[in-house]
Amino acid sequence: MARALRSTKMELLRRSSIALVIVALMQNAYLVFGAAQGEQDDPVEESNSYILDKDLPKFGEPIQNLTVPVGREAVLTCVINNLQTYKVAWLRVDTQTILTIQTHVITKNHRMTIAHVEGRAWVLRIRDVKESDKGWYMCQVNTDPMRNQIGYLNVVVPPNILDYPTSTDMVVREGSNVTLKCAASGSPTPTIMWRREGNEPISAGATSLNSSTFSISRVNRLHMGAYLCIASNGIPPSVSKRVMLIVHFPPMIWIQDQLVGAALGQRLTLECQSEAYPRSINYWMKNDTIITQGKHFEPSIKEINSYKVVMKLTIKDIAIGDFGTYKCVVKNSLGETDGSIKVYHIPSTTTMATSPPATTTVATTTEAVYRKNNKNKIYRPPLDEFSSSSNKITGTRDSSETWNVDGTVDKDRDHRYRDNGANLSEDQREKEAFVDTEGNSRACLHRSPTVGGVLMMICVSYLLVACTTAHR
Repeated sequence: MARALRSTKMELLRRSSIALVIVALMQNAYLVFGAAQGEQDDPVEESNSYILDKDLPKFGEPIQNLTVPVGREAVLTCVINNLQTYKVAWLRVDTQTILTIQTHVITKNHRMTIAHVEGRAWVLRIRDVKESDKGWYMCQVNTDPMRNQIGYLNVVVPPNILDYPTSTDMVVREGSNVTLKCAASGSPTPTIMWRREGNEPISAGATSLNSSTFSISRVNRLHMGAYLCIASNGIPPSVSKRVMLIVHFPPMIWIQDQLVGAALGQRLTLECQSEAYPRSINYWMKNDTIITQGKHFEPSIKEINSYKVVMKLTIKDIAIGDFGTYKCVVKNSLGETDGSIKVYHIPSTTTMATSPPATTTVATTTEAVYRKNNKNKIYRPPLDEFSSSSNKITGTRDSSETWNVDGTVDKDRDHRYRDNGANLSEDQREKEAFVDTEGNSRACLHRSPTVGGVLMMICVSYLLVACTTAHR
């Protein structure tokens, strides 16, 4: 009995093992079949996916890049074909901000609008464009994976001159150095030029006319005036700023005629030119008294430019008391100066005393004539007085004068007492030289030897006798 139960248990165990093996084999066969079945299904799914891709939305044209001046309107257009039931959105790339979905504006920017045009164009409009709107914009379709395209919005800004650090009106002393500055913003970056108002030439000493700084060394009054800082970047309009350069200097005066003549009753105008800045006080003075407008005097001032003045004083009817020195006075906060004009009297009629020129007659013969107070007598000097070596020629003037060859006169020398005149008395000379004035005085030179000649011969004979006696 026990042996029979044991054999029965053994048979059940054998059959259970066989059953488990069969189940395992069946499960394995099922898994293998399922894997094979999956491999056969994959190509079918891929084929379905390829067929669906041809019907997905596509972009009809690229988004055009835009350049818009600030303040204008920017229009970005996204064209999509075969959109079907997919959705379209606009995004800001740099900030990853969703702007619109379909026809709804998501952003809180009230300047943006979205429109669906002709069934395939999605138009994004941005009114009153600001410089901050510049950047990349994306049009996106929510396919899987997402499809998108981008476009660039460039916002250009006309130049604008900044209040700081641009120079304002400047006041400087003459002779100092000056630098004017100009700063401007804009997109693209603007260029800066300096010009003088009214197209006046910029004086020497100025440098850097095409940069943000403008320098003048040793400024003077000719540099005074308005200067324009002009900024431009190709985006209209160009802008400019006016900077006034004011140069201070003390007064100076120029007088053309410092001595003026006038006759009684004449109308006379005196003139002074002055330069000063700040503007000066100008007036006329005479004898430390300021001259004012009246019936007799008429002062006037004419301004040539901001610092140059012409002063005039008109004397309507000159009287004796009007002759003298007048002063034009110029004053400002930096100093004072004055100039003088002297007015003198010119007689209305002038008499000039004239006298005939003195004439001198020089003897041209080899003898000179000497006159004394005796009316009918003339005197001839000895012949040696008229030798070629003598530099004196006597004339017909008074006996106390002797004429030189060059026409000058030696006074206080009497011709009767020359060195070669011997020791003869005046009476003897008169007897020897006397001739009748009614006769020809020149004939006396051709007569017989005079007493003087005889005496000369006697002296020579005496000397010869003395020498012979001594020799013996």
